[in-house]
Amino acid sequence: MYKGVMLSVLASFTFGVLYFYTEFLKPLDSEQTFAWRMLSTLPFLTVFMWWSGDLNRIAEIFQRVIKQPKMLLWLLCSSFLCTTQLWLFLWGPINGRGLEVSLGYFLLPLVMVLVGCLLYKEKLSTWQIAAIGLALLGVSHEIWRMGYMAWETAYIAVAYPLYFFLRRVFKTDHLGGFWWDLALVIPVAIYLAFMHSDSLSVIAHFPHLIWAVIGLGFLSCLGLGSYMLASRYLPFVIFGLLSYLEPVLLAFASMMLGERIAHDEWLTYVPIWLAVLLLVIEGSLHVIKQQQKQRTLVKNSQALALEIEKNQHK
Repeated sequence: MYKGVMLSVLASFTFGVLYFYTEFLKPLDSEQTFAWRMLSTLPFLTVFMWWSGDLNRIAEIFQRVIKQPKMLLWLLCSSFLCTTQLWLFLWGPINGRGLEVSLGYFLLPLVMVLVGCLLYKEKLSTWQIAAIGLALLGVSHEIWRMGYMAWETAYIAVAYPLYFFLRRVFKTDHLGGFWWDLALVIPVAIYLAFMHSDSLSVIAHFPHLIWAVIGLGFLSCLGLGSYMLASRYLPFVIFGLLSYLEPVLLAFASMMLGERIAHDEWLTYVPIWLAVLLLVIEGSLHVIKQQQKQRTLVKNSQALALEIEKNQHK
């Protein structure tokens, strides 16, 4: 599980960087940015899978489609659920809807915890229950304050848990499944990049965009790949709770991009930040306990070895 936690934290930090990274992609609009993100991420992902020995996962899914053509319908559905989220992630900050998108990521962990408890019968610790209570307070206040739930918020909160749940059901919860999610949307990306708009002329006028797009592909591969692997290694509840780190970083990134938290919004964000703090404390205490257990085990082993040595001398 430690590996899954590290991957989840890495993904959250990478997503925080990506949210701010959109500034380097101007003057590309949200559709052009999405298109180049897909076109640049797939090669990096393919190289990483070749390096890690996971390329066989791609062929494995292809063979399943050949044997069960209906499997293609799930892959198309999976690609839609995944890539529309990726589009929304970039569309939000570019169009001044970053806080609505980040609120969706605030609500997302609650829905994922609910799925974990109801469908997988996973248990919560006292710290986790307290964190959920604080997060629920913050999210409820925001919905009450706005008087409605923005469509961006609702879509993120519902579509992602459905996506991760169905990935486990159809056994595509690995990098091979994610590779197909991206591969199936490449025709759309080509249309948006070269037919819907002339993004090549924009890149020609702003040469820095070449490096920006390459960086976008690398960061996307790093963040999304880590996120998908974390979803495989972690229980649904833990995976959901760790996702709280991401919206905190997205909110800060949104403020760095010029958006501001109003006075009546603090009761939304402070409880959620406190929830993240509780999870950090719980994680730190768990690491400390594990280290203490390891030290005790080493001491006991050393004491036993000395005792055996003494007995042999006798």
